[in-house]
Amino acid sequence: MSEPKSNTSFYQSVQNYFEKAADHTGLHPGLIEQIKACNAVYRMKFPVKLEKGYEVIEAYRVQHSHHRLPTKGGIRYSKQVNQEEVMALATLMSLKCAIVDVPFGGAKGGVKISAAKYSELELEKITRRYTTELVRRNFIGPAIDVPAPDYGTSGREMAWIFDTYRAFKGEDIDAAGCVTGKPVTLNGVRGREEATGRGVFYGIREALNYKEDMDKAGLSTGIKGKTMIIQGLGNVGSYAGKISQDEGGAKIVGIGEYEGAIYNADGIDIHKLIEYRKENKSILGFPGSKAISKEDRSSILEYPCDILIPAALENQITEENAGKIQAKIIAEAANGPVTSGAEKILLERNILVIPDVYLNAGGVTVSYFEWLKNLSHMRFGRMEKRFNQQTYEKMIGIIEEHTGRVVGDLERTFVARGADEIDLVRSGLEETMISSYSQIREIMNTHIGVNDLRTAAFVSAVGKIGSDYLAMGIFP
Repeated sequence: MSEPKSNTSFYQSVQNYFEKAADHTGLHPGLIEQIKACNAVYRMKFPVKLEKGYEVIEAYRVQHSHHRLPTKGGIRYSKQVNQEEVMALATLMSLKCAIVDVPFGGAKGGVKISAAKYSELELEKITRRYTTELVRRNFIGPAIDVPAPDYGTSGREMAWIFDTYRAFKGEDIDAAGCVTGKPVTLNGVRGREEATGRGVFYGIREALNYKEDMDKAGLSTGIKGKTMIIQGLGNVGSYAGKISQDEGGAKIVGIGEYEGAIYNADGIDIHKLIEYRKENKSILGFPGSKAISKEDRSSILEYPCDILIPAALENQITEENAGKIQAKIIAEAANGPVTSGAEKILLERNILVIPDVYLNAGGVTVSYFEWLKNLSHMRFGRMEKRFNQQTYEKMIGIIEEHTGRVVGDLERTFVARGADEIDLVRSGLEETMISSYSQIREIMNTHIGVNDLRTAAFVSAVGKIGSDYLAMGIFP
């Protein structure tokens, strides 16, 4: 079985989704065109001296919307990077920020390389050279444009970006806010690494709480016991899987990766699988699982499960394989895994699609928390943790005095514990995902002609961005 093909590009799918939603916003066509357009596209080529000599690197940074500043969006390293892809991702970032009420405009960056083919030193040179280009063109800064990790990048690259920016802008007291996703030791925030995957879990869990929607999908409410297949065991997929298994009680039955896929109807312990892959450099051969070859790896999308989580790249579910999907819910952890043509088929089959523009917004939400931490120059919880802990201790003492009962050490520790930074970050993310889903679902259930979560999410986002433009007086 070959990889699924589509006649619809990722960028065209995003445009199709946008246009479908635009009809339901009531905004002026001129304003719709402004919201739809990418405001600034910077395509660059720069030379870097590597171990084998000089190489010319192609790279991009796109700022989709300046209705709010700074703009915000990750940087991906991939050979598949092109201008259309980065424009599509930047557009999604604007909408994503609006949906979860994070006050950024959308942006995205891409460097057209396969990171695995370069040494760490070479990747550092490429990253620093790319950052230099952004600084020179005023495409980066805590009040201008704030990058973050994406496919092929991590906290390591963000640390290099921060250091390079600081070398140029040493006088900027808020320089740490020029990029998010940094290591905690370099002004990062606890909980950022897991943020997108944890947001995926919170979003799925919230969707499963609505009995009316689950009845339509043929499922009971609640995530516990639901079977799950994950395509992509990178940062997002692995955290979404671990948290769904550990905190939600979901049963993971299938995993798809670059080297192939595995399936076990009795369940796969994702922690053991990750350890197995570290040792064996492959998920194939994991004890008790059925192996699916690299050539047929995409067939894992068509295996039976309650929840399918595409957490790899775009255009994985297309018109070619949408009719073969057996999942009841598709939870888009990746950007653009379902084409617009495929979604039409899925919706006709009563498959619930939880859209990427909402579901993977956990990353930018926690990036927002990190940015706030950098601007405030203070760790979350530093001011109130001990005060809260002492207050709870006093309350326990009063209860003990009035009831004559002594609270055990374990109970006391649990009740009187003050919130650490990661507790506050997780709490803020959970609240964001729950309240945002409620807004989207309300639009879906109250707007005539809006019959799916993606259209409702786009309507919500475009409406909020439009309100910002109108408040600025740009459109009458």
